[in-house]
Amino acid sequence: MSMLKLVTEGDSVVVVTRRFAAPPEAVYRAHMEPELIQQWMLGPEGWTMPVCINEAKPGGKLRYEWSDGQGGGFHLTGEILELSPPHRIVHVERMFLPDPTPDNHIVTTFTAEGTGTLMTMRMTLPDEETRKAMLSTGMEYGMEASYARLETALNWGSAQ
Repeated sequence: MSMLKLVTEGDSVVVVTRRFAAPPEAVYRAHMEPELIQQWMLGPEGWTMPVCINEAKPGGKLRYEWSDGQGGGFHLTGEILELSPPHRIVHVERMFLPDPTPDNHIVTTFTAEGTGTLMTMRMTLPDEETRKAMLSTGMEYGMEASYARLETALNWGSAQ
């Protein structure tokens, strides 16, 4: 299992990389199919995703809603700009915490590495202040918890 790596570039870019022990087709599919996304993209332990809309096509809408099971939660909305299955997803998203954050432009690539996949997620924020606010949330911990859950799901074969 690989742990997520996060680096910053310039004033407004965050690059996250992580390796998975599954082929790009399986990792890409796990990022696009709502019933699979709801199994792993949950963040910290105890959270759920009761609403997951992913219209997997260019121009398609995204809406993910998370709940902590105690009345708290947040959601994001977005639009898919480009898809090149199983290697590339380009989309824009904004979080509602509850106020909307500025748009985050995200390019995610899935590159075959042996029998696994290197996922690279390049997030471009509008400015340094927005990036600083995003990184101050500790997002990488929730992301890694989700990716560890995905790794387990891929091993079960449920996302293949």
